[in-house]
Amino acid sequence: MECPTPEDPFSDSEVTWLIPDLGLRLTHHRPRSRHARRTPSVLTAVRVERDGRSWRTTDLLLGLAVPGGTTARIVRSEEFAAAVAGRVLRSGDADLALRTVHRTLEEISLHRHDMTAWLMHRGLYEVWPPL
Repeated sequence: MECPTPEDPFSDSEVTWLIPDLGLRLTHHRPRSRHARRTPSVLTAVRVERDGRSWRTTDLLLGLAVPGGTTARIVRSEEFAAAVAGRVLRSGDADLALRTVHRTLEEISLHRHDMTAWLMHRGLYEVWPPL
């Protein structure tokens, strides 16, 4: 899915893929300027619920930034910790987020932090980020 981001001064649009079997949402922001620095792709842990033809996701507030060429890093940990401490995020969802992010970080590390190689390993042969 691609959505315009008119309020964002740096990003023209946001491209998002949902990878429900892994409990992940993959996001990339397309810059407004072709000369802008490339932003990292972000993998966010999500809980996915399917109801017939509709899907609903719950953001689990923990993710990975994968800049490409360098080591992936865990992001949004402060927001995640605050949600857990404030009991906004249930303990089951917090555990799911931690397991998902750590499993994904390990897998991406095995592929030398190369998002394309990791996606191919997972059976996704589309170009990322999409052209």
